[in-house]
Amino acid sequence: MIIRFVKLSFSDEHIEKFKTFEKSIANEIRLFNGCSYLEILQDVNNPQIFFTHSHWKTEQDLNDYRNSEFFKNTWNTTKQWFNGKPEAWSLNAINYKK
Repeated sequence: MIIRFVKLSFSDEHIEKFKTFEKSIANEIRLFNGCSYLEILQDVNNPQIFFTHSHWKTEQDLNDYRNSEFFKNTWNTTKQWFNGKPEAWSLNAINYKK
């Protein structure tokens, strides 16, 4: 499983636009092949900062999503609202058993 975090930062005037837009597309992302989890998080101390947190069965599933027309259209909409460069991490979970 791949765990993906993407940090996004928005200008104050675009925060509500982003929240409304994400709410409208979140279920479509969750239904994308290989996606088993998605949440959107907002920083407690800096409301301009958001994270997307998603789980993907495989890296190929994540890449298929990232190369999809849906993602390209979504990214084209949201990137105009950024006030900083997005950052992204793809992670593997490390589970230690006792």
